[in-house]
Amino acid sequence: MSTLASIHIYPLKGCRGVDLGAAAVEPWGLAGDRRWLLVDSDCQFISQREHASLARIVVTDGPGAGITVASDGYPPLRARPASEPEMLKVSVWRSTVLAAAAGPEADAWFSAYLGEPVRLVYLDDPTRRAVDPEFGADGDVVSFADGYPLLLTSTGSLGQLGEWLTEAGEQPVPMNRFRPNVVVTGFGPWAEDQWRRIRIGPVSFRVAKPCARCVVTTTDQITGERGRQPLKILGRKRRFGQNLVFGQNLIPDSCGVIRVGDPVEITEYAQ
Repeated sequence: MSTLASIHIYPLKGCRGVDLGAAAVEPWGLAGDRRWLLVDSDCQFISQREHASLARIVVTDGPGAGITVASDGYPPLRARPASEPEMLKVSVWRSTVLAAAAGPEADAWFSAYLGEPVRLVYLDDPTRRAVDPEFGADGDVVSFADGYPLLLTSTGSLGQLGEWLTEAGEQPVPMNRFRPNVVVTGFGPWAEDQWRRIRIGPVSFRVAKPCARCVVTTTDQITGERGRQPLKILGRKRRFGQNLVFGQNLIPDSCGVIRVGDPVEITEYAQ
């Protein structure tokens, strides 16, 4: 039987993920996923693309909307949305959205860690940011994720990728390199390329588009060290136009709670 193998959120975009046994699916993604963001002095978003060391920041989510972060001997920081915060216009790719500044203590902690001026912000209203209309519908919204509410990956595809890497004399990479929200099992390699709608437990999703991969996949999600794989092998085996593809972006059609072990059903395939 095809099932949901694991669930993951990334409360602070670019930092260490949090593994869950269950999660609420909201219109903009999993509850608690990517509601916090670091921005530079121009209010442009920061991720592991620029700062691989973000992978070493351990994030504890909750209670409420707050997070606690810790890393590399730095004292733990507790960040909470302010009751009357300064509002900043921040940019994530082509989106510009209002977000609430966390305050000087958080800014100082992250600026010291990264060695440059940065600010921490919170998306207090996740309905402000729309999904790319080319692949979404009116009313589809997303948090601070790159573009879509959830990212799905498959253990079958990771297994095939691992075989390709082994044949090339390289070490297989773990699933956390791809920073998924939901990992499904029980499907053959790349079966997800043909999906258009799926149901995980009680929740239905549209499969919006394949996920184009970047340098983050070459980053060890514990140490922050960079390598060459899996981008090199994806470039040989999974190139679609200009994109190197692994995983699929999802948009919820309904809300509800999903749990590890839930059945996964494909309700519509590509024509």
